[in-house]
Amino acid sequence: MAESLVNAPPPPPRAPYWRNTTSTLYVGDAREVLAEMPDGSADCIVTSPPYWGKRDYRVVGQYGHEPGPAAYVNTLRATFAEARRVLADDGTCWLNLGDSYSAGGGGATGLHAYLGRNLAAHRDAGLPPKNLLGLPWRVAFALQGDGWILRNAIVWHKPNAMPESVRDRLNCRYELLFLLVKQPAYWFDLDPIRIPHKTARAAPAAPPRRQDPTRPPKYGPHARQVAGAQRYGTGRSRRTHPNGRNPGDVWPIPTRPYGGPHFAAFPLELPRRCIAAGCKPGGTVLDMFTGSGTTGLAALQLGRRFTGIELSPAFARLAAERFSEAGPADREAGQP
Repeated sequence: MAESLVNAPPPPPRAPYWRNTTSTLYVGDAREVLAEMPDGSADCIVTSPPYWGKRDYRVVGQYGHEPGPAAYVNTLRATFAEARRVLADDGTCWLNLGDSYSAGGGGATGLHAYLGRNLAAHRDAGLPPKNLLGLPWRVAFALQGDGWILRNAIVWHKPNAMPESVRDRLNCRYELLFLLVKQPAYWFDLDPIRIPHKTARAAPAAPPRRQDPTRPPKYGPHARQVAGAQRYGTGRSRRTHPNGRNPGDVWPIPTRPYGGPHFAAFPLELPRRCIAAGCKPGGTVLDMFTGSGTTGLAALQLGRRFTGIELSPAFARLAAERFSEAGPADREAGQP
């Protein structure tokens, strides 16, 4: 019997839930679906997993319901181990995570509200109530230990953040977005997300400079443009970039109201920036926690392909409806 199992053919590939010429959407557990995907089949990952202890999506196997923060971190480590294999060697991974408090009996409010009858007492057993858990950084450091290179911790500032009815701490108005890569050389194009200058200006000509053979090459679409390249920045000898300035690692992006049933959708501008800078033209964007499909919409608007994974059939239907604006679904795609 053991020999027959060894020689058994591999299981057939999972049928997509929805598909058209530019998008593919699967329903299932993120780790399981990722395990079935080919190596290096995604050029960019933009994703936001369910936060720990925050939402009850009423689906079996949902992430964020682990018994404690350490278990939650391990769940994401296992998921991103598969995602790292699926990501191309020169790809980028953008991970949006919000924090949680170790809740007392009364739970929390505002951005830290616990929606679900079984979530009001979610807490870290090793900490007193009211402790901010630092979960985004716990996950980032764990992934760093697993071999990811942590390039940026971007602050997503929410100018119109939901107010919180708290009197013994400050209102939370931000979330973190981590940029992770697999190797020091990766595809990245800063130009599409530069902040235009308030007044038009031209950069003065600079003499050609020799490329230092000991320095790593430039990345992204300008990798070959070394001879005669100009240096830009804030130093006295550097010149203003003609296309605008670097947007920095604090992004003020207002939240946007969404009329659908998914109450944790982020604004379209957030994944648009990530994809514009971190996915090569015509490349494939992956989101293994698709939700209502905002990342997919951003990818399609920017001319990229999209692969999504969603555990909830209800949210998958919602995302498919939004993707259908870009083209009809293939008839062979299954509807669970």
